[in-house]
Amino acid sequence: MTGTVLVTGGSGYIAGFAIRQLLDAGWQVRTTLRHPAREAVLRPLLGGDGESLRFFTADLTADAGWAEAMAGCTHVAHVASPFSTSAPRHEDDLIVPAREGVLRALRFARQAGVTRFVQTSSVAAIAYGHGKGVHRFTEADWTDLAGADVYAYVKSKTLAERAARDWVAAEGGCLEFVSINPAAVLGPVWNDDFSPSIEVVRQLLAGLLPGCPDLGFGIVDVRDVADLHVRALTAPGIAGERFIASGPFCKLIDVARVLKARMPDAARKVPTRRLPDWLVRVAARFNPMIRQIVGELGNVRDADAGHALAVLGWQTRPVEDSIVDCARSLIERGIVKV
Repeated sequence: MTGTVLVTGGSGYIAGFAIRQLLDAGWQVRTTLRHPAREAVLRPLLGGDGESLRFFTADLTADAGWAEAMAGCTHVAHVASPFSTSAPRHEDDLIVPAREGVLRALRFARQAGVTRFVQTSSVAAIAYGHGKGVHRFTEADWTDLAGADVYAYVKSKTLAERAARDWVAAEGGCLEFVSINPAAVLGPVWNDDFSPSIEVVRQLLAGLLPGCPDLGFGIVDVRDVADLHVRALTAPGIAGERFIASGPFCKLIDVARVLKARMPDAARKVPTRRLPDWLVRVAARFNPMIRQIVGELGNVRDADAGHALAVLGWQTRPVEDSIVDCARSLIERGIVKV
């Protein structure tokens, strides 16, 4: 089954891989950009021609362009969402465009007669606010926004998915809604607009970290996340579903050891000593970004992707391959000098 699909945020990391997989499968793809000049750069990277891939100018914070982008679409993959590699000046800088953006996309999708709407959410909407320790989460879990470990990005993803589900229940009509909740997304980099998760590998390779804090995250390959989106767009009988996209939970030192073992020459600057918790806490006093994640020290947030396997037949590739492919692409594109 194929049709005409709008993938929002066409310059983004996940969106780019989703677009290429959809084009390969025979879909007519539409995508949105905030800056129309980006089309000239992106088109040769994404493939397709002027008919199979069309670009539209639209922003999460304004109505302009959304009706045109949605016209004739049968499906939507709403991947666009704000993120920041540094702490925002105010949490609303992330929360408002994330929440209002998905509601705006939903309204225009319903008006255009879209039948299936897939939102890219995050495990951030699932796995926070549950206290320190070792946890294993499923799609039944939701982040508790009152938790001490909840920061702006976590709030933005949680509030956006909650708002989308509430809107669909009240006003969605026949529009079917599904969410995909990825963990930290790694894999090859295809342009300069990549996931904040990539920063972990970049900083390790570049020798920017003096050691590895006791931090960790579930890892999933961007190609597998794109594949899960494609499956969720077409699988019957999954309206209202939520699918975690995650492989194994890895500590930062595990990522470092993979780099050292699989690409020793390129990973000469990668640290393999553990950074003591007290030193991270001292650094957090002076660095707002570190302050956001200092509460993560020692935590294990393991997200169970068994539901996606059982319902959609989705599986992930080995996490070591995702880490190495990410590192090699950063080097090949000149983003990291080794």
